[in-house]
Amino acid sequence: MLNKNIETFIACDKDYAEAKIVLFGAPFDSTTSFRPGTRFASKAMRSESFGIETYSPYQDKDLTDSSIFDGGDLELPFGNTERVLAEIEEFTAGIVEDGKIPLMIGGEHLVTLGAVRAVAKKYPDLHIIHFDAHTDLREDYLGEPLSHATVIRRLWDIVGDGKIFQFGIRSGEKYEFEFAAEHTVMNKFNLNGLPEVVKSLQGKLVYFTLDLDVLDPSIFSGTGTPEAGGVSFNELLQAVISMTGLNIVGCDVDELSPVYDQSGVSTAVACKILREILLILEAK
Repeated sequence: MLNKNIETFIACDKDYAEAKIVLFGAPFDSTTSFRPGTRFASKAMRSESFGIETYSPYQDKDLTDSSIFDGGDLELPFGNTERVLAEIEEFTAGIVEDGKIPLMIGGEHLVTLGAVRAVAKKYPDLHIIHFDAHTDLREDYLGEPLSHATVIRRLWDIVGDGKIFQFGIRSGEKYEFEFAAEHTVMNKFNLNGLPEVVKSLQGKLVYFTLDLDVLDPSIFSGTGTPEAGGVSFNELLQAVISMTGLNIVGCDVDELSPVYDQSGVSTAVACKILREILLILEAK
């Protein structure tokens, strides 16, 4: 007897009712400021995930022992940014209301705003850990307040001062860094200082947003706005694992643009990092 052919990220095939974590894609890149293509990330990652193992030797854990449901990709209307964010918010809200952890695959980084809107309504005292090459703190980009270049500023509008912790930042306008000095906690260029932040956030509610261009483009060239001087894969891996035990109530992984790395290495890197994030969420 034939069954439906439904492709999921490797081992993320549990039923929704029993799942602890809900994975889904938000294939949207309409505000990308340089090179588009992140709308293809979630599809590429699902396909290429079968090139890695379910077992993590870094954590001695296996995805087959986890309770993860892959809800597929949202059908998002290109050309209507507010409606896109509203649909992401509505979908995420359903997940958190059911007591599950949403893990979204972008898409450009603006998709984070829709998810955080939902998570912050459920958990008002929310703290955000942000890995990125870029500040994303512009008030607007070319007059538009909703952009992947403004997303962290829009998150600050929601959570306020002292609740956003930024790491790996190495690009942005001068005024963005000045804004960060007063309103966020920023660690430029690397992931140093994360252990202290993790310690300070024990017992608090955390949303983790990962822009994969925090990685150096020599490792991760498949992204829309590559920035030289990024962190290594091992540095990012150890940083992710160091967050095991945090009360992470939502998460996203963004800005893979697979068309810019025909070797497939960037997608493989993204899949491996996603596997490790899924395992730390399962351990929560």
